[in-house]
Amino acid sequence: MSKLKKTRIIVAAVVVLLLIFLVPLASYLTKYWIEKYDIKYTGREITLDWAYVNPYTGYVHLDDLVIFEQYSDQVFLSMKGLSANMAMFKLLSKTYEIERVELNKPLGYVLHKDQGFNFSDVIEKFRPDSNKVKSDEVVRFNLLNIDIVDGEFHYAEETAEVNFSIKNVNISSEGMRYDVDTMPFQIAFSSGVGSGDVKSSLTINLDNLDYRMAVKVDSLNLEVVNQYLKDLINYGSFAAILDADMESTGNFNSVDSLSGSGKLVVSDFHFGKNKNEDFASFEQLAIDVFRMSPKNFIYHYDSITLKKPFLRYERYDELDNIQTMFGAGGQNVATANADPNKFNLVIEIAKLIEQVSKNLLRSHYKVGRLAIYDGDIQFSDYSLGEKFHIGLSPFSVIADSVDKEKERIKVQVKSRIQPYGDLWVALSVNPKDSSFFDLDYRFEKIPLSLFNPYIKTYTSFPLDRGSIEMNGKWNVRAGEISSKNHLIIIDPRVSKRVRNKDTKWIPVPLAMSVVRERGNVIDYEIPISGNLNNPKFNFWDVITDLLKNIFVKPVTIPYHMEVKNVEHKLEKSLSLKWDMQGFTLSSVQERFVKKMVRFLKKNPEATITISPQHYLEKEQEFVLLYEAKKKYFLASNKMSSNGYSRRDSIKVQKMSIKDVGFVKYLDAQVKDATLFTAQEKAVRMLKQSVLNSKNTALKNARKESFLAHFKAEQVDNRVKFTANQNVVPFNGFSFYEISYDADFPKYLQKAYDKMNNLDSESPRDRYKNKRDEISDEE
Repeated sequence: MSKLKKTRIIVAAVVVLLLIFLVPLASYLTKYWIEKYDIKYTGREITLDWAYVNPYTGYVHLDDLVIFEQYSDQVFLSMKGLSANMAMFKLLSKTYEIERVELNKPLGYVLHKDQGFNFSDVIEKFRPDSNKVKSDEVVRFNLLNIDIVDGEFHYAEETAEVNFSIKNVNISSEGMRYDVDTMPFQIAFSSGVGSGDVKSSLTINLDNLDYRMAVKVDSLNLEVVNQYLKDLINYGSFAAILDADMESTGNFNSVDSLSGSGKLVVSDFHFGKNKNEDFASFEQLAIDVFRMSPKNFIYHYDSITLKKPFLRYERYDELDNIQTMFGAGGQNVATANADPNKFNLVIEIAKLIEQVSKNLLRSHYKVGRLAIYDGDIQFSDYSLGEKFHIGLSPFSVIADSVDKEKERIKVQVKSRIQPYGDLWVALSVNPKDSSFFDLDYRFEKIPLSLFNPYIKTYTSFPLDRGSIEMNGKWNVRAGEISSKNHLIIIDPRVSKRVRNKDTKWIPVPLAMSVVRERGNVIDYEIPISGNLNNPKFNFWDVITDLLKNIFVKPVTIPYHMEVKNVEHKLEKSLSLKWDMQGFTLSSVQERFVKKMVRFLKKNPEATITISPQHYLEKEQEFVLLYEAKKKYFLASNKMSSNGYSRRDSIKVQKMSIKDVGFVKYLDAQVKDATLFTAQEKAVRMLKQSVLNSKNTALKNARKESFLAHFKAEQVDNRVKFTANQNVVPFNGFSFYEISYDADFPKYLQKAYDKMNNLDSESPRDRYKNKRDEISDEE
């Protein structure tokens, strides 16, 4: 064998050996170089289990790849495997093409810091040098078929307690080509906090950042919002579920460019003091968008419907329930919004909504159907000596065909007023100019006793009878008002004065004698004119009626007294009112009870049925506050309950629940910053068993007091008591409803006939129908 031939064989053998061992050698060197030069070139430590590199096919696989945080042993990104395929032959034509990239089960952590994100250093590391002279040579680069399989990513805020994640992340894309400016994505993931799935298809123009997106959200739990609310509220809880099926186009650099359609549904919304006590909630808010384009001034909705909304507003001694949560005047929100280094999702969503809807009134807007169904609005005022409460339920708002191109938009509001009364409002407004509108409204069958917490606080005289009604018509043109308002108060009656330190004094009986007319009504027309910025009230009707009452009414005093006597006779014979926490009969009540006793004695077959109507809510509030004040009184005077006298009881009864010492005592006994009312603190301090026993003792004492005269004449066995009913009485007081299981007593029948005659004659005949309606409520 010649020397040349031998050399050729050796070279061939070496080449063959190199070809055979190139793959394992390249694989080994790749793992070695990555782990040796990782920090130098990436600024981060990188580890992997093994690498496989095939220079012949262009296939690369890194197994169990882990990238750590900068200068830390915390994991930034890990994955089961990273695989890629490069088109080797295309390198000959100066085309760099990665045919496929797959990240298998990646696990990543994104941390937002004051200085940016935990990956900002990587972006800065590979940022192109702007000072470098660009080559004229065209680089053709293709990155195709990108897949992220079954990933999981966590997001956290360094400066706030925010931490959430997504899982089952699957992202696929056809990739990007050097000669194509768009890149499509298919994205799917599940919420890592709570439940919910998101699927989306997204196409991005890489040159100008235009996008086209379709997204479907299925039962996404929004509890993550709670983490951002912590910066905005002092306490509270939020929950909601989001469903959506939307399509949109736009540009990532401009919010106004958004143009979208589809359906958005938020359900099981709850926001309140805690998970069990809502301030606001609704069953479902559904927005069906036909087309929305802020840039083109178009807001077209097929429908906007809100089902079973609930809203509770409470006033306290200083603030209300909204300000106690968000700070006085929304101070917490302002503070969070003023910090440029803090990202808050709630604030950003609010800004987005504001930006998207800022041109709404100047745009062409249209809603096929706008409706609120079965609402519940509650208002409570704890700033008084006792709680005031009123509600609107069920509350509904219906507006069909809200269209700016129409001449009028018509809205109708209906509600039952709780505990008694009705509300109706009809509004017709010019959509192009809201200073042109017509308004009809009506409030009716509202008991005056409902407002006793205010009336007692500012006058000392509660009302135990009467109802209020008001209706009116407004015609407003270019802001100029022409309106008629009619106020009717039927059968108002003043109860005896309440004396305590929570009340001021105004001589209501004297005032009532002046303002009340002959038919025992207050009936005034109150026209309003002027403009919306400066309305003018015309009280001429009120003034003339007052003058008439002063000079004419004294002549009719006998008639008024006759009506009053008949009313009293009927009331005392058919019901017996109990003063709040009272259990003894007045002298007038005793006389009527004795009449019933005589009736039973004269009619041996007759029986009387008593149905106790117990105003439990209000009675318990009085017991609750009295017992709390009593504990404070005993503690501050270092007394035992054995030394507690009747005089002490009167002092406690008159003590204000706003008394500085009492308030401090409650705060010391109940250390809870989320309790803002004396009622809440007293409930926490006292045992429910004590309140129940006091309530039972009160019921028994009333029964014994009522039956005393029947027992004395041995006819108590013909007085039957039904079970106690817990109600909210129309007159604002607990009472006994009395029915006769026989013909009415003659004196009662005469009173009925007399009352019917009086109601059918002038001046009471004008209000007979209204009195009949009110009697149905009572």
